[in-house]
Amino acid sequence: MPRISAIPCFVDTNVWLYAFIEHGDSVKSARASGLIQQGNIRLSTQVVNEVCVNLLKKAKFSENALRQLIDAFFTKYDVLDLQRSTLFAASDLRDRYSLSYWDSVIVASALETGAEILYSEDMQDGLLVNNQLRIVNPFAEDHT
Repeated sequence: MPRISAIPCFVDTNVWLYAFIEHGDSVKSARASGLIQQGNIRLSTQVVNEVCVNLLKKAKFSENALRQLIDAFFTKYDVLDLQRSTLFAASDLRDRYSLSYWDSVIVASALETGAEILYSEDMQDGLLVNNQLRIVNPFAEDHT
């Protein structure tokens, strides 16, 4: 996995969840934890919301723990609020790249933050979007 401290990157929900919840896959958990410790990470309010709802359901986080996590996200990382322009850009991406609705919003958000890498397990590994953003599955064998 490339070091990302100097490269602006966007981290998708699934990577955060591997870092925060023991899934029975210690290799993925360790890789995700290492990834989020590096610098220059961007995310969106969509990712914050998805992480929180999953931590409530799957990890039984308390409201106090969620508030602390939300505060940490907004204090430590660049968090993008979704705007109309983001949703319109997502629509264009769906037309051009055949992305799902939610994936297109993630990709549009990553582009809007100026990220060069989008770390996600759920999207097409290696896809270059708008000659700016490369989607990378941090758990793929060729990225270890």
